[in-house]
Amino acid sequence: MAISVVEKAVAETGVPAEIAVVDVTSQTHAQEYLLPGSPTVRVDGRDVDRQPDGRIEFTLDDRVYRTDRGLAGWPDERWVREALLLAVAQTTTNGNHDSSSRSSATSP
Repeated sequence: MAISVVEKAVAETGVPAEIAVVDVTSQTHAQEYLLPGSPTVRVDGRDVDRQPDGRIEFTLDDRVYRTDRGLAGWPDERWVREALLLAVAQTTTNGNHDSSSRSSATSP
């Protein structure tokens, strides 16, 4: 579902994002990627969840997001859209005119 949410947000915003799915298969990799659970969606390396639950543990376990619609197993589509638009705004204002963003979803 997280991949569908990312694909829909990319299509709706028109941001030319490169979507990469990263398979994290071990606890060591979860720690290496600083993965607070699966799925985790990042745009330009930043988690789309701007209000994380304070979790410090990096794990392959299922991730639960606190969204306006309640607890969910994937991030809110609005968060992904906002993260994409923010990434584009930051790249165009810092002098780098390459407007493509990188979005990733990780899963075990």
